[in-house]
Amino acid sequence: MTGLLQQPGYDEERLKRVSELLPCREVQAGMLLSLMGQPQQYCYPSVFIYGHRSSGKSHVTNILMEELELPHATVSCVECVSVALLFEQVLLSFFGCDAASLLPRSPSLSDFVRIYRQQSSQFPAEQTRYIIMEKPELLRDADANLLPALLRLQELVEDNVTVILLSEIVWETFRPNTGCFEPLLLHFPDYSKDELKQVLSKNKHPSYSAEFYSSYINILLGVFYSVCRDLRELRHLAALNFSKFCEPVEAGKAKVGDTHKLWKNIEPHLKKAMRTVYLREVSSLQWEQMQQMEEQETGAVRGLSAHTHVELPYYSKFLLIAAYLASYNPARTDKRFFVKHHGKIRKTNFLKKNEKTSNHLLGPKPFPLDRLLAIFYSVVDSRVAPTASIFSQISSLVTLQLLVQISHDDQLDAPKYKCAVTLDFISAISRTVNFDIVKYLYDFL
Repeated sequence: MTGLLQQPGYDEERLKRVSELLPCREVQAGMLLSLMGQPQQYCYPSVFIYGHRSSGKSHVTNILMEELELPHATVSCVECVSVALLFEQVLLSFFGCDAASLLPRSPSLSDFVRIYRQQSSQFPAEQTRYIIMEKPELLRDADANLLPALLRLQELVEDNVTVILLSEIVWETFRPNTGCFEPLLLHFPDYSKDELKQVLSKNKHPSYSAEFYSSYINILLGVFYSVCRDLRELRHLAALNFSKFCEPVEAGKAKVGDTHKLWKNIEPHLKKAMRTVYLREVSSLQWEQMQQMEEQETGAVRGLSAHTHVELPYYSKFLLIAAYLASYNPARTDKRFFVKHHGKIRKTNFLKKNEKTSNHLLGPKPFPLDRLLAIFYSVVDSRVAPTASIFSQISSLVTLQLLVQISHDDQLDAPKYKCAVTLDFISAISRTVNFDIVKYLYDFL
């Protein structure tokens, strides 16, 4: 729906262009534009825009500033790790390098206000200047007077300037106990399912029709909408899985309008991808390569799905590797495998290959927790502190039935476990962390 935005003082063609660039956000853009008023008029000192992630807050604000050519400074509170960087970014955007260089090494709020007033008197604003603050919740950890001062910056510097705060949390969590100037509040609601379909369908593939891509987006939302409503994540998933959706068409096995065949082909692929929503442990290229490897593998390895490689957290993979080594290696071999300067060990006493039976044929052996942690700290490629997170990941592996606790729950001093995964499974896990587990298995010496 174009041509919806109407505001005196702005060119109609520019407003039409803004409407085209903001599908399903024309209402919010119109409300923000009405709060901003005409360019030459004084705007309200501060505006607080809040809404969930990927609800269009930054996109709408930036499009309005850029398309309407309004003077603005965009400041990320994540990047500006100090108030000095914040002050420098604002002065640099409005008045240039010379103004930013006037700041002392450790500027205070009064230094910033003084320099801003000097520069604004020399270069008066012909229209409202806007300071856009992204992730302003980080300002709550700064000096107590910083946020209240920014909210009434227009009064302090005596200039036509407005501060716009873009946050994912509500204003009540910002309001200080001592009180402050109250900004205007503007809420951005989440995209509905129909709005997500309309927005995602605009990124259609040039080789296919808009109807074909729209049907793909409809299938994608039918799978992911219940677990993910983040526009950026859905856009990433749409781009990642579209080639799989087109495979039957490119191979000549289905036509463009044969939705049922296309759905049957992509359904298992989307279910695997749903297990890794928000988990960017691998890149898009690596994800596609793993899918190709899975299709080429045969036998037991073929049964390993892609989520096997990426579903576990990083340290949980090493914990599982350590558990497998503890289950299938005799305890007397730990010094040989995991101690660098273990001294001389007679090969005949250590190996005894002709006498020993394969531990993989005998099955996994129980091991105590302290041995698991000792092996874990030996094989992990970085120094890890023994925190509660490591112990909670061990409990998670037991819940996932990758480890089996064989001691009683009331035996807290020395719990014992067994590893319940196969060699193919642990080999696949080891490849994802570049760990050659075969070198550490007694049976393969």
